[in-house]
Amino acid sequence: MHVDGQAHPHVDLVADVGRLEMIPDATADLIYASHVLEHFGRWEFRAVLAEWRRVLKPGGVLRLAVPDFAACAKLYYERGLADGLNGLIGLIGLICGGQRDGMDYHKMIFDEPFLKHELLGLGFKNIRRWDWQATEHAGVDDYSQCYLPHLDKQVGTLMSLNLEGTR
Repeated sequence: MHVDGQAHPHVDLVADVGRLEMIPDATADLIYASHVLEHFGRWEFRAVLAEWRRVLKPGGVLRLAVPDFAACAKLYYERGLADGLNGLIGLIGLICGGQRDGMDYHKMIFDEPFLKHELLGLGFKNIRRWDWQATEHAGVDDYSQCYLPHLDKQVGTLMSLNLEGTR
């Protein structure tokens, strides 16, 4: 089931993805959230992760993709924002969101050590990076495949931190 905060043709249920009361405890095998968690604030995101853990079955997988703040900082340090589309639109969009509507703002940043620490603290296990090319949804072009320069998946830098853990 595809849950989203906004109606689109591919969305099954329009709802707040941070509050899944309509889904019973321990019923989901997989929760896949691609560039979603950063839309929750620094005092909200833990509750969202806990809610997602609640609906996962024991052994179920939480697969996350978030903007990789460490990759953004590295690219900014090396090139700044003077790199046209890859700088101004790419880096700023990854850090601040696209800001195309009221829901398209980023409120949180993550790097691997921090997100891993938070997941472990909430009881997730087996936390590891996942490769977007080796998933059942590899054919879906989403932000887990976010590279700068834009769409340069051969020599570009992956700007998405892709981590998963099990309940």
